[in-house]
Amino acid sequence: MTSLAPNAPAADARASGVYAEQRRPRRITFIRWLRKIHGWIGLWGAALGLLFGTTGFFLNHRAGPLRISTGAPQVAELQMPLPQPAPASPRELGAWLKGELKLAGRLGRVQKEAAHAVAWGDRSAVQPEHWQLTFASPQQVTSADYWVGSGYVTVKRTGNTFLATLTNLHKGVGLSVGWVLLIDTLAGSIILLSLTGVLLWTQLNTRRTLGAVLVIGSIVAAVCVGLA
Repeated sequence: MTSLAPNAPAADARASGVYAEQRRPRRITFIRWLRKIHGWIGLWGAALGLLFGTTGFFLNHRAGPLRISTGAPQVAELQMPLPQPAPASPRELGAWLKGELKLAGRLGRVQKEAAHAVAWGDRSAVQPEHWQLTFASPQQVTSADYWVGSGYVTVKRTGNTFLATLTNLHKGVGLSVGWVLLIDTLAGSIILLSLTGVLLWTQLNTRRTLGAVLVIGSIVAAVCVGLA
């Protein structure tokens, strides 16, 4: 029994060394896998980041003092006679216009002003109900103006230049849920790039990991204090 006691620390050291040797290949494999994931996510983020970086630059300079013009829009206007019977609501009018003029984009803002009395000198008159509709897409904006009972609707189309179209893509003007989800993938890729980048920097080293946690925690705490 006394002869085995001095060998116990050596046996423990050998066991811990074997355990460390077993962990090292798994850590290396995980880091290699993480590096590949980081690279592919970075490629996707770079593709969308190029588009949104360019459009974000023009949006940042859309007003003075360093304004960059995206070009003058092309405007066209027409008056259309309404079918009989006339649409009974702004939504019905929007659906009719979309089918009749093959309008791009979705029906956006709808304003409905009820009929009301107005003063005209020493006389009073009733102003009819007024509808305003807007169809927005990255390429163009179409607005419709209708006074109930007039028998026609005024349609105004504003065509955007190429750069203005790109900035509308950035803002998601008149776009579908699919585009919104696509932009969500960009936001997700930025988050994943940040997380995988931190893990790659730490190399799963205990001291580096602890340092990263402290730095990130300090930033979050500073933001929370600033917003409080």
